[in-house]
Formats: sequence, structure tokens, C-alpha cells
Amino acid sequence: MFYFKDVIGQQSARARLIQEVQEGRVPHAQLFCGPAGTGKLPLALAYARYLCCAHPTGSDACGTCPSCVKWNKLMHPDVHFMFPIVRNAKAKKEVCDDYLAAWRRLLTTHAYFSLDDWLNEMDADNGQAIIYARESDEITRKLSLKAVEGGYKITVVWLPEKLHEVCANKLLKLLEEPPARTVFLLVSEAPDQILTTIQSRTQRFGVPRIAEADIAEALRTRYGVQQADSEAIAHMANGSFTQALQAISLNEENQLFFELFVGLMRQAYARKVRDMKQWSEQLAGMGRERQKHFLDYCQRMLRENFIYNLHCPEMNYMTRAEENFATRFAPFINVRNVAGIMHELEEAQRHIAQNVNPRMVFFDFALKMIVLLKA
Repeated sequence: MFYFKDVIGQQSARARLIQEVQEGRVPHAQLFCGPAGTGKLPLALAYARYLCCAHPTGSDACGTCPSCVKWNKLMHPDVHFMFPIVRNAKAKKEVCDDYLAAWRRLLTTHAYFSLDDWLNEMDADNGQAIIYARESDEITRKLSLKAVEGGYKITVVWLPEKLHEVCANKLLKLLEEPPARTVFLLVSEAPDQILTTIQSRTQRFGVPRIAEADIAEALRTRYGVQQADSEAIAHMANGSFTQALQAISLNEENQLFFELFVGLMRQAYARKVRDMKQWSEQLAGMGRERQKHFLDYCQRMLRENFIYNLHCPEMNYMTRAEENFATRFAPFINVRNVAGIMHELEEAQRHIAQNVNPRMVFFDFALKMIVLLKA
């Protein structure tokens, strides 16, 4: 695990990172950014392993040196992790180190995962995950220690956009005056939400969407998916291996989101206000992170149904169930209402992030859909 050879596709990105190390041009801070599911974290981990390796080859870490042996279990003493958590005072879990066992378990199971997957692994899907202020003190303490292996000290920050403001400012000081031979690898899906001062002190490393052929090959070789199915799933995944995995595992949450989306559209069209109130209460019972991801899903479905009207199937990325629904629903999404519906979805997402009462947010959105669908 965590070799360059394990990264799906991204041949150009791999080559650039290896060349960086071989030419001695290792930045003290890099910001890996790009769409979700493109392999930013596996790529950053493979790069970190390569930096730590005592005998790297021209294409990967050696796999046999003492450093690589420690990497096999994600227990390298000079590699540290920062990631969003949900505090659990009863279980005395308040910093990332308290969740390291779960973090390692998820990474070794499959390195292509989403924030929702991580929340489920923590058994904390009803909370909003944050990298808390105390974490910056922890990482400062760790980096003040001498490197055990005598090489780089590496800090991997997954989703730095989730940094608490206090934590972000303290991390900024570390980036401004980094300890010797220290490397920070920030892995972000929303780099524009990171403090601009942190962005300015990192070298941005863009990770593009994975080629359809690479996703299809990985589905065939790693998961035994038949060729025709692998190609269809790879197209629907739109460059995200996480979406491809969700498709082959019949992800329960995506199915729930699809049913909730379909239910709302039918209720709004039929003006069933009482049913819409129950719908909003069902959404209100979910955790904030799931609510935000549902609204992301709605925005995707809105785009897909609008594009469906163009009759260009190569531009659509939907499951069979979603496409079957689109054959009837897409005509209701048109140039007169698509911008208005998208605006309401973005507004709802902003209110959820600001901890506005979710019952009010979702019921208000549902009522507005009655008018917008008739536009």
C-alpha cells in the first residue's frame, strides 16, 4: 500500500513528483488539490513514502528498507497526520492521535474514500468534522523533536479547509518558519476555502480527474468488474474513483439521496405540502455533514437533468436509475428555472453550514420548488 504503483492513473503527476525528489527540488509545503475522488491522498502518501525511503528507485520506493517496513503499517515515527475529527469527550477522543487506529484502518482498507466514509469510520456521522485548535499545538510539539530516521519530518494534512481558525493561524506560523527538513503535504478538495496566507506559502499541485480508461482498468483488475460494466461505470464516475466504488458497492447513502430527491420533486409538482413537511423533518434528522452532501447530490442531479435535455449522452454522468428518472423529469429543468433552483440549493447549503435550523431550511427550499418547477 501507499506506493506510486498503487495510485490509479495520474502517470504525469507521479512522474513530476518523482522528478522533484530526484532533482532535489522538494518544496517545504505542497497543496494537492483537485476534484474529489481523483487520488490526491494516495498520491500524497506515495510521495511521502518515496521521500522517506532509504533506497528509492527511479519509479517508486524500494519496499524493503526500514522506513518502508514502517510505512507498511502507517507507523513511521517521522510521519504525522492531521485530519478532521468529531470530538467525543465521553470516549476521551479529542485530538487526531486518539483516532489514529481508525484512520489507519480506513486507509489500509481503501485509500479512495470520502469525508462521509471517514465520519462513518469514527461513528460520528451526526457531527461536523473539524481540525481543532489543539491540533496545531500537537503538531508543533511533534515537529520540535529530532527525526528518528534522520531524514524528512512529514506532516500530511487531509482537508485543510476544515481547519479551525485558531489552528489555521498557528499552522501558518509553522509554514512561515518551518523546522529544518520538514515537509507539509496539504490535501484539499476546496483550496479556495483555505486561508489565503496559507495558500500563498504552499506550492499548488493540481491533480486532474482520472482518465476513464484508467478507472475501467482498475475496476477490472482490482474488483473483477466485467469490461462492459467497468466502462459504463468509469464514464458515470466522471474522473472520480470514489464515485466508481460507490457505484459497484450499491452505496446505501447514494440510494437514499436519490430517493429523497425523487420524492421531493414529485411532492413539489403535486403540491403535497404535508408530505413535504415530513420530507424536511426526515432530512433534519440527519447530521449536518450528510445534509450538506445531500445538497451537493441535488446540485449534481440538477446539472445532469439540465444537460440531459441537450441529447448528448456522452456529457451525462448518471446511474441507470438516475437516467430512467431523467427521461421523465429532465423537461421540467430548463433555462427558465435552472439558475433559480441552483441558487436556492446553494443558499440552503450556506444556511446548513451556518447551523440554521435544518427543518426551516429544507421546508423553505421544498416550498420554493413548487413555484420553480412550474416556471
